[in-house]
Amino acid sequence: MTNQIETLHLEKVINNHSQDMTGKVVAITGTTSGTGYICAREVAKKGATVILLNRKSERAEKSLQQLKEDVPNGKFDWINCDLQSKESVANAMKTILSKYEVIDVLVNNAGVMALKDYATADGYDVQMQTNVISHFQITKELFPLLKKSKQGRIVNHSSMARLGPPLEAKYFEAKGGDLGGDGTEAENMSFKGPRWLRYHQTKLANAAFTYGLKNKLEEAGITNVISLLAHPGLALTNLQVTTAADGGMESNSALMNQAQTAEDGATGIIRATMDPEAASGNFYGPTAGWKGFPDVLVPEESLYDESNININWEGCEKAVGAFNL
Repeated sequence: MTNQIETLHLEKVINNHSQDMTGKVVAITGTTSGTGYICAREVAKKGATVILLNRKSERAEKSLQQLKEDVPNGKFDWINCDLQSKESVANAMKTILSKYEVIDVLVNNAGVMALKDYATADGYDVQMQTNVISHFQITKELFPLLKKSKQGRIVNHSSMARLGPPLEAKYFEAKGGDLGGDGTEAENMSFKGPRWLRYHQTKLANAAFTYGLKNKLEEAGITNVISLLAHPGLALTNLQVTTAADGGMESNSALMNQAQTAEDGATGIIRATMDPEAASGNFYGPTAGWKGFPDVLVPEESLYDESNININWEGCEKAVGAFNL
């Protein structure tokens, strides 16, 4: 299917909405495939040192080798980081803090979608800990290094699934395995039911984190760190493969036949990472929703709703500790 789709927007974003990244350090979660891999590749081409935050696996090793082949002069540093473990994230952050003095960009990219209702070893819903809580943990631990950058950037990755009901505190609690079950086959095939509701909660939370962080940066008078949001539209990535394998959707659905390439799906986070004109609160994604050029979007009110911001911030702090700017 991928071979039948043409990449339309990546070159334009690189040519018109990026900058030289020589001397900058960019940390990215989830770079073994899809949007994270492409973002890592493109910022490395621009000269950045790229910290790859992935859990130890054969896929992580293969993707690192592929990055080195794609960018022979690229500077890559793979650090073992399992987003389903607070301990693993904490150890990864200790490693970064011991090796680096400054982080210029943090891209909270990794995510899982519509997985079954089960708990991580820490007790949280697997989607919420992977997509939200661990990224909050990483951001708060790396924030001292981001503050040392001339212009630090924190880029969060949401999706069209952000649209829906408001956040609920229970999804941030250690109640994994007791949050609605796995849904019926009919629900899963039509992107409805408890799996997709839990996924929605994470993608709305990613957005609420962005705007909550923007507010706190402004309140603290911190002007050299900006908070940014992106979404990929509908893109062909490994996200759909893992969801289909878990029974969350049909692997060859009619919807996926309308998708854009992973390269075009990555252009939102690439623009947020490298656009020299980026301003705090900018939201990059296809205007048409499912696919297209990553324009600056007007965020929906739910993304900066005070209740959603507070539920996300308080739930994450309860899980991993206070985030003091």
